[in-house]
Amino acid sequence: MTQTRSFPVPRSALARTLALGASAVLAGLASVSAVPAASAAAPPPVRAEDRAGDHLTVTVRHAGVRRDGTYRLFCHPAGGSHPEARRACDVLDRNTRWGQEPFAPVPDGSVCTMQYGGPATAHITGTWAGRRVDATYDRGDGCRIDRWNRLVPLLPDLSAPRPTTVSRAGL
Repeated sequence: MTQTRSFPVPRSALARTLALGASAVLAGLASVSAVPAASAAAPPPVRAEDRAGDHLTVTVRHAGVRRDGTYRLFCHPAGGSHPEARRACDVLDRNTRWGQEPFAPVPDGSVCTMQYGGPATAHITGTWAGRRVDATYDRGDGCRIDRWNRLVPLLPDLSAPRPTTVSRAGL
């Protein structure tokens, strides 16, 4: 007859094993239940009737001569005082996708290059795709420069050379 011996399992090891198993089950449940919650929180698709009231006010500061100012933009159809209304509306249309906010800030915790794009700032208010807009822009790091550049020409293209003025005294 064979005799089996059982060895006592330390309570701390048993508790650790049970805790790890329980956390794995909870994590699995959370990931399954998060899918409907995330899709429920996403905005509805943009409808044609939402586009009729698209209008924005864009105020740009510290971007330089012929770039600073306050501009009104209407889209669908394009118009207003923005110098490139048609192209500005086109870039906004390209950046408007279901479930994504074209004016969203850089997400917290983003890893961004440490570069400075200058003192330019912009403030955009109004209505886009049936939703209120109140967004601020600057060029304080690589992520914020990229965020700005995605909306060029709604925002001025600061990668282009600045217009220069020549004084007669310098000739």
